[in-house]
Amino acid sequence: MGGNMPGNKYSTPVGAKPDFRGLASRFELEGEFAAAAPYGSGHIHETFRVWTGAGPGYILQRVNHHIFPDVPRLMENIVRVTGHMRSKLAAITGGDPGREVLTVVPARSGASFHGDDEGQYWRCFRFIEHRELGERPGTPGQAYEAGRLFGRFLSLLADFPEPPLHPTIPRFHDLDRRLADLHAVLDADPLQRRNAAAAEIASVREREEDMKRTMARALAGGLSLRVTHNDTKFNNVLFDPRGRGVCVIDLDTVMPGYVLYDFGDAIRSAANSAREDEPDPRCVRFSMDIFRDFAAGYLSELRGALTAAEKRLLAFSARLMTFIIGARFLTDHLAGDVYFKTARPGHNLQRARVQFRLLEDMERHAARMEDTVMAAADTRR
Repeated sequence: MGGNMPGNKYSTPVGAKPDFRGLASRFELEGEFAAAAPYGSGHIHETFRVWTGAGPGYILQRVNHHIFPDVPRLMENIVRVTGHMRSKLAAITGGDPGREVLTVVPARSGASFHGDDEGQYWRCFRFIEHRELGERPGTPGQAYEAGRLFGRFLSLLADFPEPPLHPTIPRFHDLDRRLADLHAVLDADPLQRRNAAAAEIASVREREEDMKRTMARALAGGLSLRVTHNDTKFNNVLFDPRGRGVCVIDLDTVMPGYVLYDFGDAIRSAANSAREDEPDPRCVRFSMDIFRDFAAGYLSELRGALTAAEKRLLAFSARLMTFIIGARFLTDHLAGDVYFKTARPGHNLQRARVQFRLLEDMERHAARMEDTVMAAADTRR
């Protein structure tokens, strides 16, 4: 999830060292199994790179079915989304469906995943060669490319056919749900942590009614339900060696949502000058340069695709998602750190402080953010 990590309650599946050769034989791979090794820094699933001597190899994942309990529906979503994108890319001059969208490798059973004898679920994708750029954009140009890829993703799925995708995590970014969760734990205060979080609680109380009113007006005023990614972190874009965005990955949360979720969470995570758990909130700054270039890239792929209401709300969406994630970190701190993984006492409170500090800086830039979005939208009608 955007800016989130699975926590103590939902630990990554743990088991004996996988029988990679046996697992590889369950999928329609090219070549013969040669080797496998852990891959990447993801927190949700166990991920491995597999080599077969044919091409760049494959990504093999053991799916965390504690986070995603309905693996068949999860994989049905991913197969439908990647299939639709592949057909659209194949019709575009210069499109490269083999690199610009993930390829699900089917199991030999014909399913999109393999269930083993231990009740674990496995899936496989073709590996896409790429360049690692880190957790946040290092330059505005990288932000532009990330924005362009996420905008292209939304555009390619704008005509996604019925039936709707399954909600893999219901009400994932729902403001009312997240505030209800927070108020419930505030009332209970199970670990007597409320007093130490007084400043963060005040930050929520100061803004929650305005956030709810703005979101209610948005829903009543032309906000379209779309197929959205819902986890638009910078490192969910793969880049080629020249620094050009190639492919959007991590499709587990692709489901019905609003453009505000994707644009807002991307800005929340990319335009923060500091780490998400920066110990000193004074180091947290909102980057207008990253915002400007991400917005330009995003809107360059969405000519005529967004409603006037959606364009007007893009700048607000950055504040909305920063507020929601800050409230979620605060909720988990008060509840006893039961969702987000923590490395030390007070870690989630520290994360909440960073979000609310970032939100304060966004509020100071609100007028410039709105002008920037509308200028970019006007030049790309």
